Amino acid sequence: MGGVSIPASSIEVPSRVRALARGAALTPVWRNSLGGLTFRTDDGRYIKWGPHDAEANMRDEAERMRWARRWLPVPDVLEQGQDAEHEWLVTAALPASSAVDPRWAAKPEVAVRAVGRGLRALHDALPVAECPWGWSTAERIANAAERGTLVPVELHAEPPIDSLVVCHGDACLPNTLLDDDGEPAGFVDLAALGVADRWADIAVASMSTLWNYGPGWEDTLIEAYGVEPDRERLEYYRRLWNES
Repeated sequence: MGGVSIPASSIEVPSRVRALARGAALTPVWRNSLGGLTFRTDDGRYIKWGPHDAEANMRDEAERMRWARRWLPVPDVLEQGQDAEHEWLVTAALPASSAVDPRWAAKPEVAVRAVGRGLRALHDALPVAECPWGWSTAERIANAAERGTLVPVELHAEPPIDSLVVCHGDACLPNTLLDDDGEPAGFVDLAALGVADRWADIAVASMSTLWNYGPGWEDTLIEAYGVEPDRERLEYYRRLWNES
């Protein structure tokens, strides 16, 4: 799923976002590779807005957030909608900040370990038997094909399942929120949440340490999760992520 960056404070605010803000002051927080924007309001909300995304839409995200909220600290969905060109999602803010917030830049080990523990807590908390969505290799390959992306044939055969869990689906560091003590306190961006081998999440979460904190932290995250690195599964699921 596309990368994110922090937009300039002078960015033009879409009219839909202004309407959803209902007079609240807006601070831009994220811009993704598709041009989607996320804003924080001064009355405790986040407004996510952007073009339709065939890979991960906000309707699916809202549905999964409402479901996961029964077991996990997930933002409350306040509004969700779409028009012909764009979609939007409004959620209540949690008392926490992203694991890649500037406040954690000087404490990468704290953040990386918290994300590892948080991912394990997510896998332990969400009930596989009650989850109505899948994120299996076959489903991901089919979804990629619908978007015109052909996954290399050697990736169609996945390693034997190690442990079936409800995966986050986009377990990159920015999507775990930490409290003031550096402990995992919430999860966001759940549009792809579904049942799969836990290594599908672990591979991406550990790989994302390279993007956000540089080399040297991949195994730290896996250790904090509570398992030994499985190099074969890590390589496979990272390739699947990059190719789909």
